[in-house]
Amino acid sequence: GRARMFLGAAIGFLWFDVLRIRRNVAIENVRLAYPEKSQKEVVSIARQSLWGMGRTIVEYGLISFFLSKWGPRDVTFENEHFMKDALAEGKGVLMLTLHLGNGDMASAYLSHAGYKMNLISKEFTTKWLNELWFGMRERIGTKFIPARRSSFDILRALKKGEIVIFVLDQFMGPPLGVRTKFFGRETGTAMGLALMAERTHAPVIPTYTYRKPDGSTVVVFEKAIPYLDDGPRDQNIATMTQIYTDKIESIVRARPEQWMWIHRRVHSPGPSRAVDVDPSSLERVP
Repeated sequence: GRARMFLGAAIGFLWFDVLRIRRNVAIENVRLAYPEKSQKEVVSIARQSLWGMGRTIVEYGLISFFLSKWGPRDVTFENEHFMKDALAEGKGVLMLTLHLGNGDMASAYLSHAGYKMNLISKEFTTKWLNELWFGMRERIGTKFIPARRSSFDILRALKKGEIVIFVLDQFMGPPLGVRTKFFGRETGTAMGLALMAERTHAPVIPTYTYRKPDGSTVVVFEKAIPYLDDGPRDQNIATMTQIYTDKIESIVRARPEQWMWIHRRVHSPGPSRAVDVDPSSLERVP
């Protein structure tokens, strides 16, 4: 554990303090999200974030080794009954999650514990990178669902009583994104989770990971978020996407140093990059 933490910190130091790759983006994002914090506090959060990402890289490269060695001291589940109760409904589960802690390790360990995991993700343009990144995930039990043709695979997984992972903390513009507020700033968020929750009535379970000071990982399950169906369809989709975004924000606020700040999530997209739900577009999404 200590060697893993040290190597991860070394990669993070090289990334943030030496090469300075996306350092300014991370710092600017933290500053926008926390205008009340001092520059020293802002830089500290950004630095710890990249150090954590360095550790994630180390863990991901050795994931098969860790799975064979892991025990309760390395990974613990918190409030697992929320997930078990949701699966018991027989509709599958829509997992709402974000880039906090190490989600890939959590997904691997959940697979190891007997849960059937499916991850929706964009594909890389490079074939060998796709095979490396998603091949590794599939070898540890996480099935890959390509984002651009996902509806059928999502419905099939849910029908089989499996878990479908929606990573909802990145920017998404039109036509698949809806205007939302994140840390008080306008942005765009994918509405696919709300669409699937509406169509399938599968429970949405917020799930995230965080690292403890001793190096162990905690996987947290929260109570299902009910679908609010008390208005026009487009309004319901927009409302639920904002509710999911608010949940993501509350999780980040609890442990900002463990979130991935290098994406332009909290930058304002401007009026041309995020739109309210167009009702006609909903009919094109199964």
